[in-house]
Amino acid sequence: MSILSLSDFDTSVIKKFGPDVLIGVDEVGRGPLAGPVVACAAFVPLEAYRNLSDINDSKKLTPVKRSLFFKHMTKCGVRFGFDYCNHRKIDEINILAATFEAMNKAVNRLSNYIKGDAEKTLVLVDGPHKIKGFSSKQLPIIGGDGKSLSIACASIFAKLLRDNWMNILSLAYPEYGFSKHKGYGTSFHLDALKEHGPSPVHRRSFAPVKNMKSVESLC
Repeated sequence: MSILSLSDFDTSVIKKFGPDVLIGVDEVGRGPLAGPVVACAAFVPLEAYRNLSDINDSKKLTPVKRSLFFKHMTKCGVRFGFDYCNHRKIDEINILAATFEAMNKAVNRLSNYIKGDAEKTLVLVDGPHKIKGFSSKQLPIIGGDGKSLSIACASIFAKLLRDNWMNILSLAYPEYGFSKHKGYGTSFHLDALKEHGPSPVHRRSFAPVKNMKSVESLC
């Protein structure tokens, strides 16, 4: 069985379900021990499909490639909406709920910008779950960032945004090396946590952070 290209996948979805607007949404940052979860929604005009054949899952791209592709996508007419939930919100409502909230706001921002009709919009959601509390039609796509052009575009921007965010946090808290691991639980990060304790931007509800004594909060 032949594997559809990312643009062919989106085209097949449009033919099957007939939406006027197809939006892909993805998140970055569910797993890290620190920093925000970031969601991005992307709308790709049909005329741009032929110029985006090199787009792929953001995890398979280098930071330089992601930056170049983002510039290329915007020149081709791809439009984005994004939002986030910070570490405090994640601790308050849990990571899955925070992800849904960020996704919901990201899609709504994009829909308002492109003036999409909610009744004629279909949202492709990366992963097995629909966005809770969301009004437009949704289609969860497991591994969507490697199947759908719209989701892949969203994943690139979300990854770009969050990585830049963690680079900035690394300047504020250099002892944790956020620019190297982006908050994920690498051995370097875990060793830094043991030595310094959690920073003000660590997720206190996540193991192993929740049982550690925190450093003096500056914010």
